[in-house]
Amino acid sequence: MARLDLVTARMMNERFGKDSLIALATVENGKPRVRTVNALYRGGAFYVITDARSSKIRQIEAQADVAVSGDWFTGEGVAENQGWVGLTKNDRIFQELKNAFSAWINNGHMNEKNENTCILKVQLAKGTLFSNGKRYDIEF
Repeated sequence: MARLDLVTARMMNERFGKDSLIALATVENGKPRVRTVNALYRGGAFYVITDARSSKIRQIEAQADVAVSGDWFTGEGVAENQGWVGLTKNDRIFQELKNAFSAWINNGHMNEKNENTCILKVQLAKGTLFSNGKRYDIEF
């Protein structure tokens, strides 16, 4: 397994550095749970806007290890609720998320004034990316 290098970083950014649908898998009572989410990849992590009261957040608070899959990539890492989108510490990433999700973000799907609207960060640990017939095993 190779560390994330310039080539694989570029491929991840090209593929997921925009509004991307990924499968996010969590665990509840020893059973896997999976759902599709809109995500944005930045610097070894996927970011998602969600509701702090959602089942995914509840499951992550009980067990932070998660898996993701999308567009010829599978990975695993640790997820963490970064808190309300309106927190000063979230300004930069929330602006990037709003830009990436501009096609749908203001259609009533989320309310940035609601303090339950939060940012979920999935910090990747390792993954496998396929591109042009080649397999890349990556440590993030």
